[in-house]
Amino acid sequence: MAGHVARMGEWRCMHRVLVGKPEGKRPLGRPSSRLEDNIRMDLLEVGEGGDWMELAQGRDRWRAIVITVMNFQDS
Repeated sequence: MAGHVARMGEWRCMHRVLVGKPEGKRPLGRPSSRLEDNIRMDLLEVGEGGDWMELAQGRDRWRAIVITVMNFQDS
């Protein structure tokens, strides 16, 4: 889903939900977590750095990365 949303325009609601910062307060000691932060952490686990939005622009490369992340999490 993140790849599809990354290829959408910035004005689309789903894009704003994915990269937006959550409003409101979290419990003490717990930082705000965004979907985008989780994507970055997953990419770092498999050794893919850089801007995930740029990586998602290439469908074939993005698909290979997603499969790698899914296989990494299963093991």
